[in-house]
Amino acid sequence: MDTSDLESVLGDDFSGVVLVRERGAVVFQAARGLASPRWGIPNTLDLRFDTASITKLFTSVAVLQQVERGALDLETSIHYYVDLAGTTIGPDVTLLHLLTHTSGIADDADEEAGEDYAALWVDKPSYSVIETADFLPQFVHKPPLARAGVQCRYCNVGYILAGLAVERASGMRYRDYVREHVFARAGMADSGFFDRRDAEPRVAEGWDRDADGRWVENIFSYPPIGSPDGGAHATASDLLRFVDAARGGVLLGPEFTEEFFLPQVEHDEQVFYGFGLEFDVEEDGTVRSWYKEGINAGTSGIVRSYPSEEVDLVVLSNSEEGAWPVIRELDGRL
Repeated sequence: MDTSDLESVLGDDFSGVVLVRERGAVVFQAARGLASPRWGIPNTLDLRFDTASITKLFTSVAVLQQVERGALDLETSIHYYVDLAGTTIGPDVTLLHLLTHTSGIADDADEEAGEDYAALWVDKPSYSVIETADFLPQFVHKPPLARAGVQCRYCNVGYILAGLAVERASGMRYRDYVREHVFARAGMADSGFFDRRDAEPRVAEGWDRDADGRWVENIFSYPPIGSPDGGAHATASDLLRFVDAARGGVLLGPEFTEEFFLPQVEHDEQVFYGFGLEFDVEEDGTVRSWYKEGINAGTSGIVRSYPSEEVDLVVLSNSEEGAWPVIRELDGRL
């Protein structure tokens, strides 16, 4: 991969970290911008960033681990694992639908329709939603958008239900399960679910500029601690450790390791969805790249792999728009 002049491409506006690996060797890494504009603390390569929806990869692995144990079944109704009596969640919705965004259930904020997730917390304190089950009132009574399996539409709260299924199957709280059975097994020693109200070291703060150019922190834009659909914290290096562990069969057995890296359903002409992963598929059906990106107020990023080029990359930013120009530049060079 051509990494020449990438330093200048980052420019003065990028705030975050970039890590590029080719054939197992790091060929570029950089940290730019501020972890805290309030205090002028610079970003560093060992900083933990909010990964937003990249967290869905950890949830998918957790579900598949429980499927391997026989404690969960991808094609069994989610009602079997989560008490959804009296809700609009249909009994035909399965874990397979939830992980591949084909459940048809309504999201708490329909971002594909342009709804703003941060708007959910204008009238409801974000700190009142801490446990996985706390999310349920935000969506379980909304009319479904389609029958299960009929359409493919990105849905965050499908992963909330999947996380509750993991809790039921494992007898552990979601975050505890992921720490022990995903992060620890993958060697992700710097990753975790850090409460933004706590003084946790080496955690980047999320900031964006408003229309007047002022810095605004994201502390009221979503719940203060991560959940099955987003918000885990990780270093760029730890995300590559996750890639290695998932690809190397450390987290899942041979059957589900293979399934994890296969496209499952077509989202549109350019993108297929898998179990958390998204796939850039060529016209002949070959996978050009697989990836998971995340975005929220004060955070954006991606973990991406190009199989034929043997290139893996991570871009993490502590601003909502920060990662995308860098991601497009790196993709263009490939």
